Amino acid sequence: MKRIRCPKCSNYITFDDKKYTLGQALAFNCPYCGHRFAVRLGGMKKKTEQPQPAAAEEEGPQAVGSIVVIENIFHYKQVIPLYMGDNVIGRYQRGVDVNCPIHTDDPSIDMTHCVISVSRDKKGGLKFILRDGPSNTGTFVDNEILGDRERRTIGHGTLFTIGATSVILKTEDDKDE
Repeated sequence: MKRIRCPKCSNYITFDDKKYTLGQALAFNCPYCGHRFAVRLGGMKKKTEQPQPAAAEEEGPQAVGSIVVIENIFHYKQVIPLYMGDNVIGRYQRGVDVNCPIHTDDPSIDMTHCVISVSRDKKGGLKFILRDGPSNTGTFVDNEILGDRERRTIGHGTLFTIGATSVILKTEDDKDE
């Protein structure tokens, strides 16, 4: 089963993709708003896919972890890579400088909601520090809101909440877990 979103009203429409072949064009009539639109199977690229480096010798920054955005009524599950330095997390909008965009309709996520800073500690291990953007709705870790200038060290598996969205940190140091 696949879900697509109506481009007019953003409601989901579910259909059985196994009945159709790749490259086939399908026409839909949205049951919510009546809008007619078409999609091509195999031609749709999920917004949640993030480019991954093809090989270790490829130049450019290497991901040192990721955040997993848990699926809810506003968006699909997303896995977004984290890199050394500041990783600004926020709602995707064209023209906004966010290097960890969440593709969502969640109005409670700000354009630049929070930041995860990744650095090395004295022993050479990775250190992940979370701070609020500042945002309008706050950033919560363990059901506690982060203060205006508060920074919280987080680790593999830490669950934090931004707006109505829950996010889990996955680190490269703890891949085996």
